[in-house]
Amino acid sequence: MDTTGLPTLLVLAAGMGSRYGGLKQVDGIGPGGEAILDYSVFDAIRAGFGRIVFVIRRDIETQFRGGVGARFERRIPVDYVFQEIEALPAGFDAPARRTKPWGTAQAVLMAADTIDGPFAVINADDFYGAESYRRLAQHFQSGSAADAMVGFMLRKTLSRFGAVARGVCRVAADDVLEEVVEMTHLEVDGTGVQNRDAEGRVTRLTGDELVSMNMWGFHREIFGLLERFFRRFLEEHGTEIAPECYLPGAVNEFVRSRTARVRVLRTSETWFGVTYRDDRALVQENIERLIREGIYPENLWS
Repeated sequence: MDTTGLPTLLVLAAGMGSRYGGLKQVDGIGPGGEAILDYSVFDAIRAGFGRIVFVIRRDIETQFRGGVGARFERRIPVDYVFQEIEALPAGFDAPARRTKPWGTAQAVLMAADTIDGPFAVINADDFYGAESYRRLAQHFQSGSAADAMVGFMLRKTLSRFGAVARGVCRVAADDVLEEVVEMTHLEVDGTGVQNRDAEGRVTRLTGDELVSMNMWGFHREIFGLLERFFRRFLEEHGTEIAPECYLPGAVNEFVRSRTARVRVLRTSETWFGVTYRDDRALVQENIERLIREGIYPENLWS
């Protein structure tokens, strides 16, 4: 298959999975043992993406390649890049006691030398739905110079089993992103949603707000912006062992300073994922429903 000119799917798969309690990127939840990631790659291929790049940790390389990546390598070009604590711009050194990488902004930067055209960014353990990939592919096909974010309705992204963090978006009338407000303790409250901040203040929402689920569409120019942002982060926090540099925070700064223009692509899809181990059964139920509706074949790769 000639994939020249087709966008790349960049999959962030280096997460620790601490709340879930295991390597959830390779956890089989489909009837044939498919992981959520299988459905993401399946949707991306049929939407018109031509290449997959995985950001992983070296310590999971063997398990990840053998358990997941090998299924795709026969169907689409696949590359792997590694997110490591020591992978820093010239002039910076990681503190000796740091035990985890530097967040999703650093993860995307790990692919700067591997990607040479437009690309989407997703989390490995999030199910975004077929429509979401089609919207991103159509955005790239339109020739728009803007970057993009797929926006989900807040109420379609919540967990039954605990509070979640979401980036609640302020969007202009022309569907251009103006700001992402991070809310870290969102949960169902009657017919709506509430967020409780660190000081105990409660913000009530309708549930119809658009949120970012870390599904983005970028052009190569984003790498230069991200490197400068990451350098500033390291100047402030590079000697600390815990802070992380997050992609939504970087994009938020870019849109507020007007160094980037981000188009919000609205999707009607329901997001689901395995934030908590109890989410797993619900994910399986959703996959089974989508198979019954004919959205996916029962044996995804047969």
